[in-house]
Amino acid sequence: MSLVLDTSSGGGTLTPLRSVVHPSSAAKGEPIEDLARRLAQEGLRLGAIRLNPSNPFQWASGYRMPVYNDNRMFLFHPELRRLIARGLAELVEAHEIQPEVVAGTATAGIPHGALLADLLSLPFVYVRDKPKDHGLRNRIEGIGAEDDLRGLRVVVIEDLVSTGGSSAQAVQAVRDAGGICSWCLSIFSYGLEKAEEAFRALDPPCRHDALLTFPLLLEVARQGGWLTAEEIALLERWRQDPFGWGEAHGFPRVSAV
Repeated sequence: MSLVLDTSSGGGTLTPLRSVVHPSSAAKGEPIEDLARRLAQEGLRLGAIRLNPSNPFQWASGYRMPVYNDNRMFLFHPELRRLIARGLAELVEAHEIQPEVVAGTATAGIPHGALLADLLSLPFVYVRDKPKDHGLRNRIEGIGAEDDLRGLRVVVIEDLVSTGGSSAQAVQAVRDAGGICSWCLSIFSYGLEKAEEAFRALDPPCRHDALLTFPLLLEVARQGGWLTAEEIALLERWRQDPFGWGEAHGFPRVSAV
C-alpha cells in the first residue's frame, strides 16, 4: 500500500493506495532458517557479531557481556543488505503481518526498514528516539507534522533487540501517532526475557521476532568451529542470567564515571 496527499478538500490528508507487490511475491522464498544461518556465518566472518566469553565486552550500561553485535557492518555489502531485506520479508509473510507502512528505528533500523519497504512497495517512515528539539519537533519522520498514521497497520523494524526498552518505546511512538502496531521485527535478538517483558508491558502487548536468534547463532558458531564446547556453555549460561553473569565470572559491572 502507498500513501498520497489528498488536497481535494482543502487540507492535507494521507490516503492509502493499494500496493502492487505482495510480501510473498517480493521475497525469494528461501527458508528463513537458511537465510539466518547465512547471516550468522557472514556476521561472524566480518566481525559484525563477536563472541568472547573469556574477555567480555563492556556495554553502555557498564555490564560486561560476552557478545557484541554491530549490524551496521552489513550495510557495506550489497548481497547482505538484500539477504536481510528478504529475511525480514519472509518474517512478514510467515506471521501474516500485512503491514501498510514500514517504520525503521533511528538510526540503525532506518536503512534496513527502508530496504524492506522498497522490497514490499510500501510507504516508509522512521522513528526518532525522541522528538526533535527544533523545527517541527517531529518524532515520526516521513509524514507531515500535522499528519498522523491514521489507523494504518505499521511494522517496526529494529536492527538489534537486547533489553527491548527502546524498541518498545518506538512501537508506542507509532501508536501515539495513530498507527496500529502489533509487531516489531529485528535482524538479531539476544532473546532476553527482559525484552519480552518490555513488549508485553505495552497496552496492548506487541509481538516480536528476529531473523537471527541467539540459539541459532550459537549453533552456527559451534558447527563452524568459532567456539569451543566450554565457551558455548558459558554463553548459554549468560543468556540464562545476563546481568549476573559478569559478576559471577569475575567481570564486575563498570560504574559510570
